[in-house]
Amino acid sequence: MRTLVLGGYGNFGARICRALAGDTTIALLVAGRNRDQAQRLVDALGGTASAVAVDFTAPDFAQTLRQLDVGLVLHAAGPFQKQSYAVAHAAAEAGAHYIDLADGRRFVCDFPAALRARFEASGCVGITGASTVPALSSAVVEHLCAGWTAIDSVDICIAPAQTAPRGKATLAAVLSYCGEPIRIWRDGGWTQAPGWASPERIDFLRMRPRIGALCDIPDLELFPTHYAVRERVMFRAALEVGFTQRAFAALAWLRSRGLLRRPERLAGLLNRTAVAFDFLGTALGGMVVRVEGVDGQGRPARRAWHIAAGNDHGPEIPCMPAILLARQLAAGAAMPAGAFTATGLLALAQFQGEFARWGMVTDIVDEAGVPDREPVTDAAAA
Repeated sequence: MRTLVLGGYGNFGARICRALAGDTTIALLVAGRNRDQAQRLVDALGGTASAVAVDFTAPDFAQTLRQLDVGLVLHAAGPFQKQSYAVAHAAAEAGAHYIDLADGRRFVCDFPAALRARFEASGCVGITGASTVPALSSAVVEHLCAGWTAIDSVDICIAPAQTAPRGKATLAAVLSYCGEPIRIWRDGGWTQAPGWASPERIDFLRMRPRIGALCDIPDLELFPTHYAVRERVMFRAALEVGFTQRAFAALAWLRSRGLLRRPERLAGLLNRTAVAFDFLGTALGGMVVRVEGVDGQGRPARRAWHIAAGNDHGPEIPCMPAILLARQLAAGAAMPAGAFTATGLLALAQFQGEFARWGMVTDIVDEAGVPDREPVTDAAAA
């Protein structure tokens, strides 16, 4: 399958290209506006990958995809918070499958209704949110709550390593809702809280505790309905260096009072200056998902899933769902035509090989009783 990775030499796109380059079922096209940059990555990859210069904002992008005989467009050129669905429309028009790494709430949540008819007509599948959220987060929730009769709460926190590559686009996405009111499901109803507010101590199994603050992601809107969560769905991000966490809180305060209208414009500056604080942090990042509810025997239950990613490998995690889904399509896996979020499309077990590849360790803990740890491999656990 001829697979075009848009943003293929970017922070996440390059990781995806490295993962797919050795797959014999995929003919890889590293794509972006700058062909020289794409070619440099292709030269580093070796093999049969090709570099192509494309402009996905061009009105003839669908025609370009047809000329290149693309079977799958993998969109990694974020941020997605203010993007249109032009790339997805072009993919459907060209008769190609589509996968993106979007974590923008409106982009992901509105995608199925906006694109369903187009992809059904093309006989292809369009998948949005093939990233940490909601693809991996939903896989974790379904694994933890298997057999339960009710889910009361879902609490997710991502804790990036201070020294891991951030990327301007990632920071711009985060800053876009800093200080903005975010609609959340709390106490069994919808309410609002400002982004990067509601600070709370988050405990991790293999990392020091951090202070996490509210961030806007699709799960906040998708999970209450999809999993019939009765009480609360919360997502927080916990930065490693306290000063940077406080800096985001200050930006949120300024925006909430109308003193800073577009903090995302500071993404480039913050991306350049953040390295000055790397000496205060480490190369260890992670994530925790906690769920509470009622198990199959009618007993109160509380479980948590942890992942620890060392050596600055944390940014590999957002790429894994797209990689897994691309391999499925290239291998001929049957998927219904239409447009879908990545919620529930992958099982947690499908990620284990990728976790092990990067030496990541996962644990499952029964927080209402005896720990039930599940290391990826003996070597990784050691």
